[in-house]
Amino acid sequence: MRIGVDIGGTKIRMGIVDGGQIYKRIEAPTNAAASEDIILSNLCDMIRQVMNSNIRGIGIGVPSVVDAEQGIVYNTVNIPSWKKVYLKDILEREFKIPVFVNNESNCFAFGERYYGEGTAYRNIVCVTLGTGVGAGIIINNELYNGNNTGAGEVGSLPYLDADYEYYCSRKFFDRNDITGKDALNLALIGDTDMISLWSELGRHIGSLIKTILFTYDPQAIILGGGISSGYQLFSEKMLEEISTFPYPETIKRAKILLSRKEDIYLLGAAALVV
Repeated sequence: MRIGVDIGGTKIRMGIVDGGQIYKRIEAPTNAAASEDIILSNLCDMIRQVMNSNIRGIGIGVPSVVDAEQGIVYNTVNIPSWKKVYLKDILEREFKIPVFVNNESNCFAFGERYYGEGTAYRNIVCVTLGTGVGAGIIINNELYNGNNTGAGEVGSLPYLDADYEYYCSRKFFDRNDITGKDALNLALIGDTDMISLWSELGRHIGSLIKTILFTYDPQAIILGGGISSGYQLFSEKMLEEISTFPYPETIKRAKILLSRKEDIYLLGAAALVV
């Protein structure tokens, strides 16, 4: 049994993972504006709620750059006080079991590889389309971190007059003065402007996928995150854009899949425990 933890800017989620199933799942507000020590204290209190003598390790995903070997978290997104947190050392001292820390996109990729849509593949790129855009990369069944767990920051690649995150994340809807949820609901009841907006988004996501195909040539690309809930609205234009990729055999063999398993981040965080 392992504990998987997903630390976000608004919520901390965790649960016991055993055999691909989550037990005793809990969540609580992050209190992101609080001090480093208060957030750590709250995190420890939550871990105590699910801890038992059969737990052999804790895996944690965080939205930040991470020194995965040392378990140091740097400049956590939406948690201002977490500038440099020795998370692994702090939790190992407290709970006396191994702790593994990694970027949340990498946890997403681990989760999909071992418990989700990527189980049949050795080489996958898992793309999160949400508040931002990021990716986790599995090459020959191994997570590729890069030097600072920064590999896969595809949202920061230059695109048009900005970057892919500007055109493929929540920012795309923000600059059109609407939330993704509202845009989805309106499009589903036939609002033509919103349908066009999702189509435009699909073209941008298609361009992002072509960039990933050029860079990594994976067997499968798995899409997750809140924006992916509108897949039915953007997939046609996305696939139309992908069809312009100059190597037809690559398109024919690569699979574009949609993440479907709930709490895949928790499962992936737990999978960090070796």
